[in-house]
Amino acid sequence: MTVQTKTIFIVDDNDVNLLTAESALEDLYDVYTLPSAAGMFELLQDIKPHLILLDIIMPEMNGFDAMEKIKSDERYKDISVIFLSGQADVETKARGFKLGAKDFIQKPFYPDDLIRRLKLAFQITVG
Repeated sequence: MTVQTKTIFIVDDNDVNLLTAESALEDLYDVYTLPSAAGMFELLQDIKPHLILLDIIMPEMNGFDAMEKIKSDERYKDISVIFLSGQADVETKARGFKLGAKDFIQKPFYPDDLIRRLKLAFQITVG
């Protein structure tokens, strides 16, 4: 039996965060790093990921606006989204969960914690 590798988009305007997450996850998943929500929506036209790690504070389109756009589109609304943000106050988290986020990972994050949380998210999502 062949196990399909999960595809993950990491969307963050900070290169260090992109590189840290990519290096932690690249041996386990097909990883695409994107510096903006606009880039994410361009790639979504060709590739549908299993999960998106989405930063909140980004120029042009923030993570909340990107999440609303994802969830309002029939093609993408079933994609799991985990917010990855330095903002971890109660209001920010509540807004993210209300928009449909599966989890909220605070930055800076530890690579091992990121891996564990994603494995858990996939167990919950897949069954």
